[in-house]
Amino acid sequence: MPLTLLCIATYRKGDAFLRECRRQGCRVLLLTEEKLRDADWPREAIDAFYFLRRDMPLDDIRKGAAHLARTERIDRIVALDDFDVELAAMLREYLFVPGMGETTARRFRDKLAMRRRARSEGLPCPLFVHTLNDAEIGNWAAEVPPPWVLKPRGQAAALGIKRLQTADELWRALDTLGDTRADFLLEQFVPGDVFHVDSIVFNNEVRFASASRYETPPLVVAHDAGIFVTRTLPVDDPDAVSLALLNARVMKSFGLLRGVSHTEFIRAHDGSWYFLETSARVGGAFIVDVVEAASGINLWREWARIEIAGEHGNYEVPPRRDECSGIVLSLARQESPDMSAYDDPEIVVRLRKSHHAGIIVSSRDSERIVALLRGYTQRFYVDFHASAPPPERPTE
Repeated sequence: MPLTLLCIATYRKGDAFLRECRRQGCRVLLLTEEKLRDADWPREAIDAFYFLRRDMPLDDIRKGAAHLARTERIDRIVALDDFDVELAAMLREYLFVPGMGETTARRFRDKLAMRRRARSEGLPCPLFVHTLNDAEIGNWAAEVPPPWVLKPRGQAAALGIKRLQTADELWRALDTLGDTRADFLLEQFVPGDVFHVDSIVFNNEVRFASASRYETPPLVVAHDAGIFVTRTLPVDDPDAVSLALLNARVMKSFGLLRGVSHTEFIRAHDGSWYFLETSARVGGAFIVDVVEAASGINLWREWARIEIAGEHGNYEVPPRRDECSGIVLSLARQESPDMSAYDDPEIVVRLRKSHHAGIIVSSRDSERIVALLRGYTQRFYVDFHASAPPPERPTE
């Protein structure tokens, strides 16, 4: 009997995952937001749609899932978006479906839980304090010199993050939060270079990892209206080797048994490495396409294969290609930017999205990738770049 997967996606994404499930003969159910009812989902890969509202009580969602389970044997529940990880975990526990439960899921969604887990496991991370108790906050701020970073515990990427320079700024910001203050943490700002590792995990073992460096860190993109730029590192690059070891420690410590992860680290100016945050999902901002351009491995498709294999199956990563790739991505003044003037042979993808300009390049020569990305970034500012306030939710 084919497996039935209940996929949760309250944001429009995951086509390759859904299509791979269908290709392997699975029955695919999609739970999404009512407002996405008419979105351009790959409907040929989806057997049935179910809808919820963002303000729907969790008890109603549980009852709806239990009612569905009367007629559908649900073998897997998968959250395709970062904001759905906790919902999927809750439904797994409620319906006794195998997979990540609520305690483990919190480590991949709650930035405070991430910090506390990292500290308890001896993983290096910036100093932090929960913005709950006034005396504790005051003592922490007196010992840790600014600047500081105020972070929402449950947001994704750089959304909602504020940089603070003084104690007065800190207390004003906390006052503004009102009764939501417990939903935040305060963190030491560590200047340095930001990296990410995108990995595939099966049976609590990292089977594939691609290390990359943000040429423009997400915090800069979100707050300073910058252009998003990241590039993969050669597998034998010393930074890639260090990151692979750190990432394996994070995955083991945080308890990801099966799935994919996007994890961020910072290398401080003194050369020290720090864990920043992790997630149980593919990276946003077309990072999955960058990884595929370098390695030939599509994280969405492999994630589907892992879910299908489950706790009793086997999984092998396809052979990887050893190239380097990178992306330049910007909001654009034009609805459909004309990128025809960008004609280097290393271009493998021209991104098509309204009011966005984006190019992915790939080559065996990592220095060529660096040169192309830097040149394109300068040209994008002239040809396309526009800015807007940070969105409430991350975009692809």
